[in-house]
Amino acid sequence: MYVSMVDGGFKKNLWRTARVVALGFMVISALTALIEEKGLGGIGVKSKVTTAIGSDKKFADVKGVDEAKDELDEIVQYLRDPDKFTRLGGNLPKGVLLMGPPGTGKTLLARAIAGEAGVPFFYSSGAEFEEMYVGVGARRVRDLFDAAKKKAPCIVFIDEIDAIGGTRHLKEQSALKMTLNQLLVEMDGFDQNKGIIVIGATNFPESLDNALTRPGRFDRHVTVPLPDIAGRKDILELYTSKIPLGNDVNLDILARATPGMSGAELSNLVNEATLRSSLLNQTVVDMSAFEFAKDKLLMGAERKSAIISPESARLTAYHEGGHALVAINTPGAHPVYKATIMPRGQALGMVSQLPEGDQTSITRKQLLARLDVCMGGRVAEEMIFGKDEVTGGASSDIMQATQLARQMVRKLCDASYKRASSILMKNRADLETLAKALLEYETLSGQEITDILRGVKLNRSKEIKKAKQ
Repeated sequence: MYVSMVDGGFKKNLWRTARVVALGFMVISALTALIEEKGLGGIGVKSKVTTAIGSDKKFADVKGVDEAKDELDEIVQYLRDPDKFTRLGGNLPKGVLLMGPPGTGKTLLARAIAGEAGVPFFYSSGAEFEEMYVGVGARRVRDLFDAAKKKAPCIVFIDEIDAIGGTRHLKEQSALKMTLNQLLVEMDGFDQNKGIIVIGATNFPESLDNALTRPGRFDRHVTVPLPDIAGRKDILELYTSKIPLGNDVNLDILARATPGMSGAELSNLVNEATLRSSLLNQTVVDMSAFEFAKDKLLMGAERKSAIISPESARLTAYHEGGHALVAINTPGAHPVYKATIMPRGQALGMVSQLPEGDQTSITRKQLLARLDVCMGGRVAEEMIFGKDEVTGGASSDIMQATQLARQMVRKLCDASYKRASSILMKNRADLETLAKALLEYETLSGQEITDILRGVKLNRSKEIKKAKQ
């Protein structure tokens, strides 16, 4: 009797457990289906679809990227009059990929296209499609394109598209693969001539999946580079037009002194200079404020609290003076713009040189001049204080000189390779003749090589050659 009661209770508990497990499995399955279908829109995860907005930006607001604007003007014409381009049977592009370093104006360019064409603008960031829940990102892509189709013609802009469009790997998260696949499906799904242009922006074009960048999806690839000296001046003119400038401000010098700066960095430069002038209670932003802002951005903030001994300051003065004097007296060196021993960041001093313009290539003379200038600081320390008193401040100069020397060696090797390639390409037939003769005779004298190249047949045979061996 006792055993029978225990057995019955066990079976009852077993069936109860089985029903609970089955019910839990059904609930989980239902929630998973809901996530994939609805994106959890009703239980805490919002769609995050950006509504269409109008853009008041024009190409005139975008400076320093004239070539990119010229390429994108064609897209504006597409959006304004699609029939003009389809009447002969052509298809409008579906996507445009803007590639370039951060801060060069890719987002601003996309807004300017919408503003010039007068079409709605949908903005979304690739990071907005990333979620911990499977299916949410794909759902957001569908919602975005559903909204765009209702507003066509329009522009769909996806910033940092590499966040969802990177190359797919087997170990990659399934959620990201689903999002990318959904983006590919959407780009294939809408009519190419309906006027929906998808613009993607990325700092890392090499990381994008080939399926995304192929023709038929992102048809146009537009590079948005860092501005050159003329572009930097245009950008500075745009931003300084909004502030009171001092009479001593020279934008040509500022443009020359900021190589490699993006539009965003130049905007920050103007803002820092304005804040500096405001802090000093000035009525205008003068050149000294811009110099202060430039040095702060390039070298770091002033270390006024740093305790510099008189001996250390003297050593730094001779070190920087050595750089400056060598630069002044070396043909091919850039003109010296400024020398300072005010500590900034990790540096105790600095000599600024001002190039005449942007350089796409460097001559041997200029490279040698840079090497000489790099060595000037260390030599000055040795001359005044002796070899035993040379400081570690020269280590960065030596590192820079070593890098320049490597560049020169690489350049010499590249030049030698090109010269050798040119010679052999012009004398390909002689190369074949000489190689065959070496295979036949194994050893040839200089005169025999000359005779062979002139077409003179050698008098010796293989047997004679073997006998000599």
